[in-house]
Amino acid sequence: MSAQTPLAGAVEVRDLLESLVGREVDVLTGAKSQDPAKGDGCLVGVYLDDTQQIAALVLLDVAAAAYLGGALGLVPVKMAQQAVNHGGLPAGLLENASEILNVLGSLLNAEGAPHVRLDVVYEPGHPLPADVARHVPAFMRRCDLEVDVAGYGRGGFSLVVV
Repeated sequence: MSAQTPLAGAVEVRDLLESLVGREVDVLTGAKSQDPAKGDGCLVGVYLDDTQQIAALVLLDVAAAAYLGGALGLVPVKMAQQAVNHGGLPAGLLENASEILNVLGSLLNAEGAPHVRLDVVYEPGHPLPADVARHVPAFMRRCDLEVDVAGYGRGGFSLVVV
């Protein structure tokens, strides 16, 4: 039996996010799981293995996506906060947050485990296909965090490994 897709822990997530955005990122464990069907929704990255099966999901609430995307693109804090207040992501923040989802895929790859890559990103407020949505509330290996990007703010993060 081959190795499973690894589940990254809080420290691994924090270290990768800090290296990406170039600023301190604090993570708090024990956060609630993200639900794209509630509130303003979530930015959802769907990761597939080489057999085209869903291997993992990463869900960022609008705040996490705006603050991480803002920090990556050196967007003024006020612009990221406006996105949070309006419950959506303008094109620039969406692009930056999607790039973060792409790089987070590196946490899902390990020697001997199936290769995993980001396949598609669903914007907040858009419904997920049934085959993706069924994994969100499922009892699976997961890492639910509150992510605090220094100088920007806090948001929710969930990593679900199928």
